Amino acid sequence: MDMNSLRDAFSGKRVFVTGHTGFKGSWLAFILAEVGADVMGYALPPADGPSHFDLLHLSRHIAHRKGDIRDGAALESAMSEFRPEFVFHLAAQALVKESYADPITTFDTNVMGSVHVLQAVRQTDSVRSFVYITSDKCYENAEWVWGYRESDRLGGRDPYSASKAAAEIVFSAYASSYLSGRPELGAATARAGNVIGGGDWAIDRIVPDCVRAAGLDAAIQLRHPDATRPWQHVLEPLSGYLLLAARLRHEPQRFAGAWNFGPSSSEVRTVREVATTIMEHLGRGRLEILEAPPKLHEANLLQLNCDKAHQNLEWYPRWTVDKALAETAEWYRATQGGAEPVVLTRKQVLDYFGGDV
Repeated sequence: MDMNSLRDAFSGKRVFVTGHTGFKGSWLAFILAEVGADVMGYALPPADGPSHFDLLHLSRHIAHRKGDIRDGAALESAMSEFRPEFVFHLAAQALVKESYADPITTFDTNVMGSVHVLQAVRQTDSVRSFVYITSDKCYENAEWVWGYRESDRLGGRDPYSASKAAAEIVFSAYASSYLSGRPELGAATARAGNVIGGGDWAIDRIVPDCVRAAGLDAAIQLRHPDATRPWQHVLEPLSGYLLLAARLRHEPQRFAGAWNFGPSSSEVRTVREVATTIMEHLGRGRLEILEAPPKLHEANLLQLNCDKAHQNLEWYPRWTVDKALAETAEWYRATQGGAEPVVLTRKQVLDYFGGDV
């Protein structure tokens, strides 16, 4: 999709986004507001510290509703009141390490919170297109060298991965039991790999960890330097979610189901390569490899097969991983130099999608 097709699909439409104060959610809400959508975001307040949501002043441009998806009554009330045509569900506890520290909140948010979102959609008859985002970690990871397809087995050895697999199973149950009775409603799940981009300050994610370490002139510590991930700029999966939502609106049954959005296998990089490249772009920083990796399990090899999205949605990645790393580092470097985050974010959106605002 380009900016013109995004306007055609979303301008003047009511769009409900859970998790809009998070990293991916703030980029998505910003794009939708830029193309003229009437957006309501429903999420917890941004985490302490720098926030992409706050830096973009998004609360001035969308309806910002503070709320917890675990509060089903409040969520259902907000969605029913807003009467959206499109719903994007991104709210989640999104960190593997945090899931080990607090598994109860992880399962409560990612499973029961998602149940409340599904129930709210079920009860809101205005919804015509529903994109429910989970994760590439929903697959039972056998450390294969080939990518997982949407039909592969779900599972997870850590609480985060298991919660995302469970969220997929819950979606399938709701789709079969309730949503299938509404032929005008298109509902799908979306699974994406590790995303990078400006505005991410989460703990224990490689790019913000590199940025923080470089700013403090400290070493970035790597637990699994040779682990590979399907790295992609945040705009890549978001373009897939937006395209999927638009297609669901007009052909709800054809595009229902599960979809992968990730880079090609040639774009896979190790954690060490990503950290090294980011620091080279920033012009400072150094690596430190931990001698004894933590005992907690983390996947070493994980890739997605995106043939379904390529062939049926005609979705393809636009930026190489090297381009994604360069654009990400430039966002942080420029904002640290005094550039306006909203200007940089808008520029990257226009560079990616093409066109003007």
